[in-house]
Amino acid sequence: MRLVFAGTPEVAVPALDALLASDRHEVVAVVTRPDAPAGRGRKLVASPVAQRAEQAGIEILKPARPSEPEFLARLAELAPDCCPVVAYGALIRPGALEIPELGWVNLHFSLLPAWRGAAPVQHAVLAGDEVTGASTFLIEQGLDSGPVFGVITEEIRPSDTSGELLTRLSHSGARLLAATMDGLADGSLYGVPQPAEGVTLAPKINVEDARIEWNHPALRIDRLVRGCAPAPGAWTTFRGERLKLSGPVRLVTDAAELAPGELAVGKNSVRAGTGSHEIELGEVQPQGKKPMRAADWARGVRIESGERLGL
Repeated sequence: MRLVFAGTPEVAVPALDALLASDRHEVVAVVTRPDAPAGRGRKLVASPVAQRAEQAGIEILKPARPSEPEFLARLAELAPDCCPVVAYGALIRPGALEIPELGWVNLHFSLLPAWRGAAPVQHAVLAGDEVTGASTFLIEQGLDSGPVFGVITEEIRPSDTSGELLTRLSHSGARLLAATMDGLADGSLYGVPQPAEGVTLAPKINVEDARIEWNHPALRIDRLVRGCAPAPGAWTTFRGERLKLSGPVRLVTDAAELAPGELAVGKNSVRAGTGSHEIELGEVQPQGKKPMRAADWARGVRIESGERLGL
């Protein structure tokens, strides 16, 4: 098939690579979000998908909105049979949906109909799910509601961050997307409507959602830290400044009780009280500084007895 691939972040690159490596399909162009400011200098930088497409010598389309007449005209000229999508980052309207004969097929990182929306992996970790996965489905006007072509599953490990889990899913999902294109090409694959039961939503996690409430149970805080890593990053405050918890915490069940947020410093560890068990902090990132071991941070700030996080 002739394919126009739509995607933007690094997590979409493995799927693009899988399709480029296929001898059954031709990726004639990619669609990605416009260049965005990045780094300290805030210079405009092309998306990871655009950078990979440039390396491969593929035409790159960067519409501000995929409903722009110029974009729709060029997409029609390219005459794709199908448009595979991974984390593109913009809504595909009917004018674009109607151009490829086999439609736009999205790789979504959840077991649909669970966790429809922008942040499925984060919500799976936050909810304490033991298993997640990826699904390929036909994009329609509803939110991630189209018929499903294929599914793969992935265990969520107790120490997984969202970033680690998403990296694994991006590679297994890439193989699923390539297999889906193969099945659509030879007519052996048909979409199955999603069940009406079991629908859950996964809206974007914002900075305020990632704030740690120390009176919550330790297990909930652990999931928040892992679910928000690497972005937006779970955070609290210490001495009036923001402190990110950028690495997983460890639940402690055999330590003396601390009040929620209260700190206790050992030779090589820092513990904090919660609404249930204490936790041992892993990696922290003070405001304006790089991530560091919690014990190194504690030595630098000289924590006093009774000091607490989150005040």
